Amino acid sequence: MQKLLGILLLFSVLLGCKKTEPASAETTGEELAFNYQKLPQKTVINEKATAIVETWEEFKALNTSMDVLYKATNNEDLSLAIDDLIEKEKAMEAGQYPELFDTFQVKSRQMVLRTYLYKTKAAILEKQPTTEPAVQMLDAYNAMRKQLNVIISSQFDVKLILDEE
Repeated sequence: MQKLLGILLLFSVLLGCKKTEPASAETTGEELAFNYQKLPQKTVINEKATAIVETWEEFKALNTSMDVLYKATNNEDLSLAIDDLIEKEKAMEAGQYPELFDTFQVKSRQMVLRTYLYKTKAAILEKQPTTEPAVQMLDAYNAMRKQLNVIISSQFDVKLILDEE
């Protein structure tokens, strides 16, 4: 029994002293730099949706903060813009939606936007590359804007479908 214990102790010491490679390779500053030129353009909202959005103060504030994000040229600017966007998104969630846009389709896209906002913020805090999460976040924002266009362009009369008179 003592020999077995001695052998196990010897193996555990040998395995514990084994040299290991670093788990993650060091990233250079160039890889961590925010590449603002890769950001997708904002989707245009059609005229009818714009008329409704103009009365939606929370969305206008979020849109203004998105414009600031496009002016970010480094991770520090991006961090400030993301913090502001997180606050504006929280205000939008707590605020009153226009009746036409108070749907699960818009709210689910807003939730996806929130997820990518936090993913981008985490990349900044963990000193990870930030360009890809920022692009994903802007894609989620554009999906929400596209949904506003879809809602406006696909309005139909519920009475016709339900055949009510």
